[in-house]
Parts: sequence; C-alpha cells; structure tokens
Amino acid sequence: MASFHFLRHLPVETVEFLLLVGFGLLCSQLADAQTGACYGILGNNLPSPPEVVSLCHQHGIRAVRIYNPNQSILQALNGSGISVMIGIPNENILLIGKSPPKAQAWVQYNIRRFPGINFKYVVVGNEINPLDPAFAAIAPYIGPAMENINSALFGHGQTIKVSTAISTGLLAQSYPPSAGAFRGDISGYIGPIIDFLKKQNSPLLANVYPYLDYIGDTRDISLEYALFTSPSPVVIDGPYRYQNLFDAMLDAVHAALEKYGANDVGVVVSETGWPSAGGPAASVENAGIYNNKLVGHVGGGTPRRPGRPVETYISDLIDENQKSPEYEKHWGVFYPNKQPKYPIRFSSHGN
Repeated sequence: MASFHFLRHLPVETVEFLLLVGFGLLCSQLADAQTGACYGILGNNLPSPPEVVSLCHQHGIRAVRIYNPNQSILQALNGSGISVMIGIPNENILLIGKSPPKAQAWVQYNIRRFPGINFKYVVVGNEINPLDPAFAAIAPYIGPAMENINSALFGHGQTIKVSTAISTGLLAQSYPPSAGAFRGDISGYIGPIIDFLKKQNSPLLANVYPYLDYIGDTRDISLEYALFTSPSPVVIDGPYRYQNLFDAMLDAVHAALEKYGANDVGVVVSETGWPSAGGPAASVENAGIYNNKLVGHVGGGTPRRPGRPVETYISDLIDENQKSPEYEKHWGVFYPNKQPKYPIRFSSHGN
C-alpha cells in the first residue's frame, strides 16, 4: 500500500495543489469511459442518418459503431464530432485480404473521402469463427486483411487502429475467469491476430453479452448477477471478486490474452446490451437497469484490470425489426420513432 506520510511535511498549498491535480487526473480517466452505441440498420422503419446523428447529439452519444461503410451514414457523420468505429463486412474480407490495392481503394473511398469524421477503429470482420463452415473461406484472410488495411492507412492524418471483433464463444473456458483461454483448435487463427494487435498497440474488440449467457444457463446464473444488481460478490476467483457477469466475461478474455503473452493488449467491448422484449427476462425495466448500471460501472475497470476504464458500445442504438430471433429485434435504447425506452445517460458524468 502506498504511503502518503510525506504530505505532512509539505506546505498546505502544495498538498491542496497535489490533491487537485490528482482529482483532475482521476476525472479525466473516468471521462475516458464515455459509452458509445452500435448503429445497426437492419430495419425498414428507421429514422434517416441525419436524424440519427441529431439523436446522438441530443443524448450525449459521442461514439458510434457502424458495421459497413454506408455512404449516407458517413455523409451524416462527417463534421458531426462523433467518433466512429467502422466495419468491413465479412463478405468483403476475402478480397481485401488477397489484394493490397483493394485495401487501398477501400480506405480511399470510405476513410479519406470523409476528412470530417474522427475514425477511431476499422473493424475487419465481426464474430468470425474459423470452425464455422460458413466462415471457412474467410477466416484465413482476417490477418492479411488487417495488415493490408493498416498499410493503406499509413500517412493518414488520424491515428486509426485496426482490429477485429470476436465473440466470447471463441473461448474454450471462461469459468472461473482466470481460467479463460482461447480454444486450442483455433490457435492458427487467433495467434496471428494477437501478434498483429501487440505489434500495432491495438485493442482486441469483443462482443460481450451477459444476457445470452444468462438465458443459456438460468440455473447457475442469477438474474441479479447478470444485471449488475447482485448485493455481494458471486464468484471468488483467487484474489478477484466478481459481483457481475460482465466483469467475469471480460476478464476471461483478458486471461486468454495473457496466456498468449498479450498482457498489454486492451479489450474494447464492441457490443453489449440487454433486450427490452422478445425473450426470457427481456423487458424495458431490465434493459434500463443493465445499460444504466453498465455506464456507471465501466469507468472503474474490472477486477483483473482495475482502474482502467473499459471503452464500451451499447447494442443497439435503435430497434432493428428485420433481425431474428424475436429478442434480437428489441436491443435498441430508442424506438424507431426516436423516443427513448427509459432514461439513460451515456456517460457517468452526464451528457
């Protein structure tokens, strides 16, 4: 434990200054926990992109994830001041991974043409599972596509990190969190990705859904543990005490990275949330509890990485009525008419 006895020997004015600086640093660190939102468009009743950008400004949403380079959305975001995580759809990865010129063309058309957008990440693929036959042809090209996009971004005025978004389903084990490890049969896939992230000082993106884990095992996982409302720790993992499932799932990813020697690779939660209808425990009340508790929680880090704010994106911004199964249609914080389902602030410091 740090000792502060030396403060006794300093002038009062100096002590006050040091405390003020420390408080300021703490506040600036907590401000980094600003929570963003995922802007999906699988709906036939969604407001226009300019309306969505206005909605984000109205509710203090300063970061969004978009899943493809939709030109109307990019035009609306240009000059908005909203930072953007932009995705390369899975179906485009093969071409970009094979061809550096195609990666150059993609960056030129979707990044360089919008100098008024603060692009923060390029996400090469979403939830690619190399063991899934549907992704068998794509998976080997995730690493090369990340390299090609990264090279194409060289010389761009902004610092844009390149990564990919994984599902926690790539973990062979996640309980207890310290046992977290990637599946052994995907080492040829995940290893090069982690090596790239280490080399480029980029974070891994992870889609973390306590709701899905909860409905998959309601016998062993309590609703309170999944909703951030447990009054006391539920899982004791050596020196780490877990009072909510979100932290446990995220720390299992941290532990899996550490087993690859990637202790310094951060994790950005690229999707999380709770549905308001369509499934077990899916209600407006529970969605409001989860997302508000989430916003207030992520600034403090996790038991395994305390004090390190977790950059997090709530899924979804607006309900998407063309998704399935039924509960997938109801993850939005807002209804398609732009009305909020419940009061929420996207920063622990307000809007």
